Amino acid sequence: MSKNIIISNRLPVNVEQSGQNVRYRMSLGGLATGLKSYHGKSDSVWVGWPGLPEDCLDNHKKQEISATLKSQYQCAPVFLSEEQIEGYYHGFSNKTIWPLFHYFTNKAEYEAKTWAAYQEVNQQFLKAADAYIEEKDVIWVHDYQLMLLPQLIKEKHPHAQVGFFLHIPFPSFEIFRLLIWREEILNGLLGADLIGFHTYDYVRHFVSCTRRLLGLDHTLNKIVFEDRIVTVDTFPMGIDYQRFSAEYGENADYKRQIKEINQNKRDTKVILSIDRLDYTKGIPERIKAFALFLKKYPEYRQKVRMNLIVAPSRVEVNTYGELKREITELISEINGEYGTFNWMPIWFLFRSFSQESLIAFYRNSDVLLVTPLRDGMNLVAKEYVAARKDYGGMVVISETAGAASEMGEAVVVNPNDEDAIADGIKTALDMPEEEKTARNKVLHERLKRYNVQAWAEDFLHALEGVAQDAQKIAAQRIERYYDQMAGQYKQAKKRILFFDYDGTLVGIKPLPRQAKPDPELLMLLKKIAADPNNTVVIVSGRDREVLGTWLKDLHLHFLASHGLWLKHPGQPWSMTVALGNEWKESVKSLLEMYNNRMPGSLIEEKEYSLAFHYRQCDPDLVGAKLSEVREAIYYLTQSMNLGLQDGKKVIEIKDNRFNKGFGVSLFLKEENYDFIMGVGDDSTDEDLFSALPDDAYSIKIGTGSTNAQYYMKSWKDLRLVLKQLSNIND
Repeated sequence: MSKNIIISNRLPVNVEQSGQNVRYRMSLGGLATGLKSYHGKSDSVWVGWPGLPEDCLDNHKKQEISATLKSQYQCAPVFLSEEQIEGYYHGFSNKTIWPLFHYFTNKAEYEAKTWAAYQEVNQQFLKAADAYIEEKDVIWVHDYQLMLLPQLIKEKHPHAQVGFFLHIPFPSFEIFRLLIWREEILNGLLGADLIGFHTYDYVRHFVSCTRRLLGLDHTLNKIVFEDRIVTVDTFPMGIDYQRFSAEYGENADYKRQIKEINQNKRDTKVILSIDRLDYTKGIPERIKAFALFLKKYPEYRQKVRMNLIVAPSRVEVNTYGELKREITELISEINGEYGTFNWMPIWFLFRSFSQESLIAFYRNSDVLLVTPLRDGMNLVAKEYVAARKDYGGMVVISETAGAASEMGEAVVVNPNDEDAIADGIKTALDMPEEEKTARNKVLHERLKRYNVQAWAEDFLHALEGVAQDAQKIAAQRIERYYDQMAGQYKQAKKRILFFDYDGTLVGIKPLPRQAKPDPELLMLLKKIAADPNNTVVIVSGRDREVLGTWLKDLHLHFLASHGLWLKHPGQPWSMTVALGNEWKESVKSLLEMYNNRMPGSLIEEKEYSLAFHYRQCDPDLVGAKLSEVREAIYYLTQSMNLGLQDGKKVIEIKDNRFNKGFGVSLFLKEENYDFIMGVGDDSTDEDLFSALPDDAYSIKIGTGSTNAQYYMKSWKDLRLVLKQLSNIND
């Protein structure tokens, strides 16, 4: 029976040490609340850092903490040194990923040392989780600190159900491509079966990056990656609605805070701002906008005040220390300019409050001003609405906060537009009570319905469905039948093996000429072809000159140009069909026109065909232009005996009378073979698969609709299979 394994940077319980005493304190965060019921199952486990650097713990103390966390909290600690925390968390996570993903490119640092620490710690998380992972377990990895972990888990446990959720924004392609290690991060995330984001914009940005940087197409946000289908979807995180809407009249913190608020409130309207100290929150911009509000609408002076609550965060970092000084100076200037003996416009509270105290602030504030420059979600806006059981108050929210996409009833503003924020404050203050109530009732129902528990349930339910679909594909993976195939190969006396070239024997390259065979491939082909029981045939769209040059001196048979040209070892090339080239000039002229209109495209002229490559083109341009290219070619060639053949990022125009299947059938008609294998990676190989008998091993590299009986993850896996087959008869 499968179990739930949750993995996040921090555990839901904080471990604190004072002398020799260790204290355990449960977190009250939204993630811990949302996953409480799933984590509470008897065999579930939560893997994460307990909050203490291991430098201050001896082995005995670490064993004691591990035992307590496991027995009392169902948690497994990942112990990290101060150096690792500095490099992985303070370094790469918060000095590279955090600013870049929040569009602060000028603050992003790119250091090989912190990247190495990030890789090392992700491996350490795998090691800690690995002790608990069993086949078909449900594993949910969280947030930007662990973006390499899904791939690490999937490589070691291919049948586990792996989900990943990013709690911060995912940036657009133009921003993400600035990251030096961008492909590694994308590949790490694609180890998950389901990747979740807060908003559809983040989904759109992610699939755009995978398409542009990895060349992966998607259909309805399903990405075909190697031998799997990865689903990307939106799951806007909710809050614990009942907690924020509950009664707190007898709670000591709540009562004390209410008393203090009432003493200071007098007859003024209260605007509330709550953030932790971070440059992404737009706190200086918000303060300036409030000053502009006082300037534009002097009638509100001495009638309104702002409670600016800022929770200390990373104050030891220079950037954050400078931000605090800037905030303090701005507040001093504004209070000096507009304040009076009896009234101070901004009350600055630089400290942390309990949740109950914050709820007291929520319920006694007329406006919540939440205008981050960029925010993954921002749950404060949702908490404020839920806490206002009277349906009063109004939220003024930044359009760049993830929550804005769900809170259209609030006053939505551009966080960079001080005028818009100032006017938004006035709109919220002047809004009739009936309208506020109507808007807030809608928000309440939405927050109540899609709370944090519903969010977790929605994600895990989706993961279960995605994993089932993935297993349907994985059931045909050749690895499961390798022993059977190897046994038949060993017993066979007359074998024939058909191999496509690009994407099968070698990886796909940006330019065709870059795909020369490497020494390892040449050695493998030489060894397999030297077996007197083997007939090895290279079936490729490549022209005969390239194949003959790259693979010379090997005892191979060739079907070049999709089966048009045939060559046996020691014999000259011969055509399988008599063709002419009268059509090429007119079609080439058409392709040249589109070559000029599509930067990055390439025309490859072969003896009896033309190939239009678009791998290097902008994917959005391809999406807009490719159907036009196809239609133009079809219109021009409809009266000719020509057809369009789609490959991986290439369209080939050739005579309809030959294809890979036609060439393969020439071999199969001449001899009877007791072992047949055919391997290819794209649509041009479907004719090859169709020409093979039912008892052949037809293998597609990657996934997708196919005539092949089996799948293989990538061309690298074929290399491993070839090594094993080549050694069978040694």
